Amino acid sequence: MFRTELDRSRRLLKITVAGHSTPEEARSCLESLRSLLTDIQPGFKLFADLGDLLSMPTTSAPYIAQIMESCAEKGVGLVVRLLPPEPSKDIGFAIMSHFHYAPDVRIVTCATREEAASLLLE
Repeated sequence: MFRTELDRSRRLLKITVAGHSTPEEARSCLESLRSLLTDIQPGFKLFADLGDLLSMPTTSAPYIAQIMESCAEKGVGLVVRLLPPEPSKDIGFAIMSHFHYAPDVRIVTCATREEAASLLLE
């Protein structure tokens, strides 16, 4: 399951990925994300919540890359990630970030949602 939410007042984009995700869900997320980003101002924050992810096939990676690129093109200023607790469920988000975000984008990986929430309040 992929879900996108935009809190315009906080300039916060949240992408939640949970359960057994599919490439089709990732593609659908990309499409909805593009419509959410149409009039967002640069410097927004992105919270990528993958804490409840159970599985994601590597065939989703191209869509994840396009999601990252779409956010980068719109000027994301801070990316806060909550990755699955089990390392084997990470399809390479850290490596992908180096290729799809500019070097000046601050990227923080958190261990808990509480830690992420604290960073997003800054």
